Amino acid sequence: MKFFLLFFPLFLYAESLKSLIEFATNTNELISSKNLKVKAKKSEVTSSENELFPTIDVGAYYQRSDDPSPFMSGTTYSGYAKIGYDLYTGGKKSNVIKQKTNEFKSSKYDFFSTKNSIELAIVQDFYNIKSAEAKLFAREEASKAVEAQLIRMQKFYKASLATSDDVDRLQSAYDSNIYAIETLKFEILSLKKSLELKVGKEINSLDSSKFQKVDDTHSDDLDGIKSLKAIKDSIVYQSEIIDSYYYPQLRLEDTYSLYGYADEPSIASIPIKQITNQNKLMATLNFRVVDFGVLSEAKKSVLLQAEALNEQIKYQTKEQKLQLELAQHRIKTAKLNIKSAASALKSGNSALKTITQKYNSGIVDNVVYLDALSSQTDAKARYETSLNNLELAYALYYFYNAKKLQEYLND
Repeated sequence: MKFFLLFFPLFLYAESLKSLIEFATNTNELISSKNLKVKAKKSEVTSSENELFPTIDVGAYYQRSDDPSPFMSGTTYSGYAKIGYDLYTGGKKSNVIKQKTNEFKSSKYDFFSTKNSIELAIVQDFYNIKSAEAKLFAREEASKAVEAQLIRMQKFYKASLATSDDVDRLQSAYDSNIYAIETLKFEILSLKKSLELKVGKEINSLDSSKFQKVDDTHSDDLDGIKSLKAIKDSIVYQSEIIDSYYYPQLRLEDTYSLYGYADEPSIASIPIKQITNQNKLMATLNFRVVDFGVLSEAKKSVLLQAEALNEQIKYQTKEQKLQLELAQHRIKTAKLNIKSAASALKSGNSALKTITQKYNSGIVDNVVYLDALSSQTDAKARYETSLNNLELAYALYYFYNAKKLQEYLND
């Protein structure tokens, strides 16, 4: 009962892989940054859509002249309201909406791409920690066994039943194990700090987590590729915006103004009537005739950017296909490695048990014993690592199939 209570906090606070991924979604700063960018792009879309509506401006001014004319007041104040509407823009506004909409789509795909990449990095850290912990456990078990033999051999040496060389060899093996243990502890600490940075909280211990083993043949473009495609489309619409400047730009404005005067002018004490209100309707037609190739070169630059993105899309599409093929081979290799490691562990356990009995009986020397112990330690660590590598292989397979990793976790 005391033993259970001692380790109960470890079970209570052990983190599953799914819980870490879910927590990181809400706390990781890079994911939050991309989410804010999505919101900013959404506002740009709304702003461009509102450009289709008329504009209303209100204003006022105060004017004072030190040397007014006989027919104008020296001090004038006015308030006005103006409504304006673009009757025709050559398709500029509609293309701006399309451009901003594709930028918004790109930002969403970029958000998902960042989120998925961080989730994969969390998975890699998780199983690398698990593998390092398995190596540490194997080393600690080996260290205990060597320490026990060292103490035993030291007693034999004091009784003149063993040589100093026997003790020194065991001491060297023990010291090497202690160094390997400390190295593994530092590796685990580094991996945990890396994981904590991605997740956004302190991590004490990790629970066991496994992926479903499903052969999913349906593959979709990665979100990073979709983001590039949306950006390319937005650039194409940007070229259409440039073309719109070659079309007539027709705008209609109606301004209503009220005027007031501090001192109305007069001639021979007869006041000169001033305007008190006025309505002004104005239609503006603008047409670009010559710009010495400014717009055409600008369009050429934009289209070259789209072409460059298209080449990048082609490359990343081929890379995804290549990585997917490698992930499939990685799964096959990991399964074979598990089978091989299991056989090696079974053999190592059996050999160590036999050689330990012979060593304790003085039939074999400590060189044979240490070799058997080292082989069994490596086999134990290799087997646990091979299991974790299979989980990593499936994580990469799902990732490059553009699947959500959380959906394939059993825990």
